[in-house]
Amino acid sequence: MRYIVIVMLLGAFLKAESFTLASETLKGQMSKAEEFNGFGCSGQNVSPELHWSHAPKGTKSFAITVYDPDAPTGSGWWHWLIVNIPADTNKIPADASAKHTLPKGALETMTDYGFAGFGGACPPQGDKAHRYVFTVHALDVESLPLKAESNSAVVGFMINQHTIQKASIISYYQRD
Repeated sequence: MRYIVIVMLLGAFLKAESFTLASETLKGQMSKAEEFNGFGCSGQNVSPELHWSHAPKGTKSFAITVYDPDAPTGSGWWHWLIVNIPADTNKIPADASAKHTLPKGALETMTDYGFAGFGGACPPQGDKAHRYVFTVHALDVESLPLKAESNSAVVGFMINQHTIQKASIISYYQRD
């Protein structure tokens, strides 16, 4: 009897939905729409649509990060950092950064481009395709005590200190 209960509990656990991030606009390959406009790039700098489901129990807010681990800096490149996204939110529309249509209370912080807001892909000309890791973090606090001027290292530290669970997707981009 004990084994039947264990098997039933294991089956219920395996059926539980995982925290998942997806996008209607991002696919495996980013487009010119998500390319930065500057630093030698001439894209449209449109932030992608992102949506997530099955947030873990205890989620009080979300944060979104976009990171390029392949940037030739020795430490990667932060393209987008958003914190204090309300817990009842499960999507960010396309171009939300430029159109200022993020959920009420959400805060964009400093990227490695030197401003708060989405900064699209811009790998060096002729370099291999870079990975862009889009991550939604479920946090155990309603808000992080940060400002738009907060640098990416401080923001990353605060996010990591309060992450319950995270979900990521990777998209690639290479300039011609």
